[in-house]
Amino acid sequence: MDPYLLADMLLLPLARLILAMSLGLLLACMLDALRWTSLVAGLVRPLARLGRLGEAAGASFALAFFSPSAANALLAEAHARGAISRREVILANIFNSSPSYLVHLPSVFSLLFAFLGFQALTYVGLTFLAASLRTLGTLAAARLLLPPVEGAAAPARAGPEREKEPFAGILRRFRKRLFRLLTCTVPLYCAVFAMQQAGWFKAAQAFMAENSSFLAFLDPAALGIAALGLSGEMNLALSAAAPLLESGFLSHQEVILALLAGNILSSPMRAFRHQFPAYAGYFRPRLAALLVGISQACRMASLTLAAALYYFCGDFP
Repeated sequence: MDPYLLADMLLLPLARLILAMSLGLLLACMLDALRWTSLVAGLVRPLARLGRLGEAAGASFALAFFSPSAANALLAEAHARGAISRREVILANIFNSSPSYLVHLPSVFSLLFAFLGFQALTYVGLTFLAASLRTLGTLAAARLLLPPVEGAAAPARAGPEREKEPFAGILRRFRKRLFRLLTCTVPLYCAVFAMQQAGWFKAAQAFMAENSSFLAFLDPAALGIAALGLSGEMNLALSAAAPLLESGFLSHQEVILALLAGNILSSPMRAFRHQFPAYAGYFRPRLAALLVGISQACRMASLTLAAALYYFCGDFP
């Protein structure tokens, strides 16, 4: 591959990812070592207590409004020192769906609005509904599966070493976690990039497109939009959808459903290509794979439910 192309397609995206993850990790180490997690968690304590989620989970939810990377890093730090159980880590990760979605909402909406106009509001509303359903569903599940907050929060108390030398502890833990981040995320990201260049993902997309009989309810033209959405690049699907929508060949509802279908079907590959390398930098590989798998399964289920409601309720004005 051309060196300039390699730098543009691999090195620069990887550098941006590592920088974002490193800043999130540093912020998480600072909050945890300085005992500021309780202050951050206080912003959403009533909501967290409703689901019996502890201090770390509440703080990660508040952080997810600004930095999903920092939220994951905080969960990883709390889990590493035994302050939060594996079950609560999984539930807290899904609980962060709504704030994590809102972080990316401005850029997603601007792209959608450029192609769909005010119909972008419908798509954004449905995807936000799905994210909200995941958050509310997690609260209900956590209330059933977790012990009361008082019992769950007890192990979160800081040890004397962390309280005496917080800043030294921050640097020590940051260096340790940063080494793990680099040695896990960089090789995985490069491996996924090599698989992409080898055509593995295109082959998987072609296979899924050829075996999409369950989307027979869509118009053939709308099915093509959904197939383009399998690439995970929304602008490709929107480029195909815009002229069909403007010419009246497809209705607003058909275009929105096709985009949702492409979003749902691309979730597994998007998770493997983008999420898993990032999660593996914070969590152990097995837990990272479990978190990505469960979160994406919940995402697909909630988006399917939102799409079904839209399909049976009819197009919105």
